Amino acid sequence: MKSIHKLLQVTYWFLVLTILSCQPKTDPFSNPNWDQYLGSLGSNQYKSFDQINVNNVSQLVPLWKYHAGDRDPNDRSQIQCNPLVIDGVLYGTSPQLKLIALDAATGEEMWKFDPFEDKYDLFGMGVNRGLNYWAEGKWILYTAGSNLYAVNALNGELIPTFGNNGQVDLKKGLGRVMDSVFYVNNTPGVIYNDLLILGGRVSEGADHAPGHIRAYNIRSGEIAWIFHTIPHPGEYGYETWPDSAYLKSGGANVWAGFSLDAEEGIVYAPTGSASFDFYGGDRAGQNLFANSIIALDANTGERIWHFQARHHDIWDRDLPAPPNLITVKKDGIEIKALAQISKSGHLFVLNRLTGEPIYPIKEVEVAKSQLEGEESWPTQPVPTVYPTFSRTALTTADLAIRSDEASVYAKNAWENSDFGEFLPPTLKSKILFPGMDGGGEWGGAAFDPTTSVLYTNSNEMTWQFKMNRYEPLSLGQSVYESTCQSCHGSDFKGNQLFGNVPQLLGIKDRLATTEMKKVISRGKGVMPAFARLSDRELNAVIKFVTGEPEEEGPFINEGAWPYPYYFDGYKKYLAPDGLPIIQPPWGQMTAIDMNEAKVLWQVPLGNVDSLDIPGHQVTGTENYGGAVVTSGGVVFIAATSDEKFRAFDKSNGQLLWEVDLPAAGYATPATYVIDGKQYVVIACGGGKLGTKSGDAYVAFGLPE
Repeated sequence: MKSIHKLLQVTYWFLVLTILSCQPKTDPFSNPNWDQYLGSLGSNQYKSFDQINVNNVSQLVPLWKYHAGDRDPNDRSQIQCNPLVIDGVLYGTSPQLKLIALDAATGEEMWKFDPFEDKYDLFGMGVNRGLNYWAEGKWILYTAGSNLYAVNALNGELIPTFGNNGQVDLKKGLGRVMDSVFYVNNTPGVIYNDLLILGGRVSEGADHAPGHIRAYNIRSGEIAWIFHTIPHPGEYGYETWPDSAYLKSGGANVWAGFSLDAEEGIVYAPTGSASFDFYGGDRAGQNLFANSIIALDANTGERIWHFQARHHDIWDRDLPAPPNLITVKKDGIEIKALAQISKSGHLFVLNRLTGEPIYPIKEVEVAKSQLEGEESWPTQPVPTVYPTFSRTALTTADLAIRSDEASVYAKNAWENSDFGEFLPPTLKSKILFPGMDGGGEWGGAAFDPTTSVLYTNSNEMTWQFKMNRYEPLSLGQSVYESTCQSCHGSDFKGNQLFGNVPQLLGIKDRLATTEMKKVISRGKGVMPAFARLSDRELNAVIKFVTGEPEEEGPFINEGAWPYPYYFDGYKKYLAPDGLPIIQPPWGQMTAIDMNEAKVLWQVPLGNVDSLDIPGHQVTGTENYGGAVVTSGGVVFIAATSDEKFRAFDKSNGQLLWEVDLPAAGYATPATYVIDGKQYVVIACGGGKLGTKSGDAYVAFGLPE
């Protein structure tokens, strides 16, 4: 009797499991909303929408356009926001970091929240790349400058029970007094249960803050846990720094955002370099957890595993985007994995539960630094099977041929510079390739889970890389070289990298001394604040820039700069025509089969239409912002300096559609469905690479 009863039980459960296995499985990517930064907690920038597909994408038209109305008229503002779309409402940010809610079907403004109360120009707040939505409370959690805000998603009002009447000061709780130190947050964190896990952006110079990771209780705004990316005594990795590093070193921060495996309760944190970026004489050692992927218990912040992609970084090789949480097949076995793009063009692919590489990653010997006091690390990790997604090496055959002038200039630059992927910085000019901004950048990669193909864009620009000995002849020169020169240049002419940095030539004709002091101390737009500078230092640097007489020096290490060397500045290696000293492509889109570990296709991304270079009818351009891939067979991406929005065939890289935008879309797009209609929206903020600033969001779809 018992055996019959047991047989009936087994039969019953067999039938139940059979029925369940036949039920249609829920597709997590079919959700009509775009309710996470980069589309999903796994940062995969994918949706299983096919209304817009390879057969009809060429018919796309603008369905609505919204102007925020607060662009900078001097073309120094940006929008880098990947917006959220939830239940028919689009949430994004404006050039001045106002939080906006729009009807996602029409673009009509529903409400706007201004964190600065029309005083944005007094603060150096950087940009905002995305938002978090807490479904239980219907809150938007976002950062503007050094503050975290909780805003009611229904009406745009602050949540008074969160933090200090709806806001939290992110400078508090880092373990040091940070009041006069630059600290902002550009990228959203991730929500796990009742926790918001956040990183931040810190100075890359001498006035740095530590980049510790913190989890905030969403209901109260209180810190729930903290992970020290510069370890404290007794913590794992402490011995990879000098003993006092935890008290004074900075960086190792998560500025690029996180990925989360909610099922496993693991959050993945890609960190940046230790500060000062280009000289580590004061931070001898491997410098954990800088330049690392860290897997943390999302509940407690405890380290599970880590992988360091660059040891003792002196090249500014931050990990620039959240890792993609993917599944790959190896020898017929499915593996939960992650894929981390890098500025150097390498793709690091790891088992996301253990941190073990899917294929070997080899430690290769590299050159030793020749700078006084620097102890560079003897080896660096390089993937052996997964391909690079951009060029990583150059020869004379790659030098520019578009004109005699460009060719002569490029040859001269090559002969007077050093080149080598892991060559440490020296007092001689070096060609850094890929440049400071990649390879890969913060837009992230898109991953199609149905085909296991990863899509990523890349920059392929030559940059000058050089150190100078710190021997200032005046206090003003000392402050300028250590604080201002990397962006404004040794010639005061500015550059186009960080929000079209203006030249300082003739500055006294445009700004009074009091206004210059205010801008330097408080920052402005994307320019950080330098509140640490004394009034004497402010007066000195203003005199230096305006050419007024200064008190005589030298003033070496008089508070302004504690290192024997300083960085010569962020400079692209460009020919007199303003274009790179190498042949195209200068930007690419690459598809990689992650199961087979091979490139499926690679095409130039963007174009300089005025050029006609043999063999390079499409040149590619620099690009900022990532791609979105759909089950309709389409890869959408803006990103390029030619101010266009494009769609590629995901199977072969064929260009299917392109359209001019009102300003360059240096952001990752979003796609969503309302009442059965698919939309694709892109923020058009411009303001980089010499392009004009914009204030628009534009949504595209098929015509009625």
